Amino acid sequence: MRVPRIFTDQPLAEGQTVALEEAPSRHLGKVLRMTAGREVLVFNGQGGEHLGRIVSVEKKAVTLELTDFDPQDRESPLDLELAIGVSRGDRMDWVLQKATELGVSRITPLFTERTEVKLKGERLEKKLSHWRQVIVSACEQCQRNRLPSLADPATLGSWLDNAPAGRRFVLHHRDSKGLPAEEALTQVSLLVGPEGGLSDEEIEQARAAGCEPLTLGPRVLRTETAPVAAVSLAQYLWGDW
Repeated sequence: MRVPRIFTDQPLAEGQTVALEEAPSRHLGKVLRMTAGREVLVFNGQGGEHLGRIVSVEKKAVTLELTDFDPQDRESPLDLELAIGVSRGDRMDWVLQKATELGVSRITPLFTERTEVKLKGERLEKKLSHWRQVIVSACEQCQRNRLPSLADPATLGSWLDNAPAGRRFVLHHRDSKGLPAEEALTQVSLLVGPEGGLSDEEIEQARAAGCEPLTLGPRVLRTETAPVAAVSLAQYLWGDW
């Protein structure tokens, strides 16, 4: 029987007894109907994972005793950031999930000229909390032991001013350049627009700030398809594929 993987946002140590938070406890107890004695893999996003054995199942808390620690690191050697225009509906969730599975290091949501989603105040905080849970769930599924960082949403100009050192590429389907496969890169940032893409002015702004144009072929890809294709290609060229 498959051993479930659970994220917990607390320090972990071999031999420790841990009471899981309400949400993962509800998942183990009510959804999976696990009982005392069953094994669970637990990680906290800081690297490695613990094997745990359920001690008790209460209404709002499942208690585990942590046993063996596995330090295995499944992270890509490529430091890869995805800066993505915020999109509507479940498209953003899908991009976050797939980017996490594909091994990105950082995700920065962007407000651009064509971003139709308006987020601020309490609504923004709720959305960030939801996005973080999407990332957590993706890590539980794909067996990553470290969470990619999720930055606060930024404007395009702010991101361009503060993006990490390394090569930066802006997806631009009207150009003809691909990724430089012959080079050995260790740090890459990919800039992708929302529905409708980045405006011509924003693309020129990105290029003036040092972003190199990148095309993924003659077809126009949707906002949820383009980042998956670009991240996959980067991992194949310079990551662990």
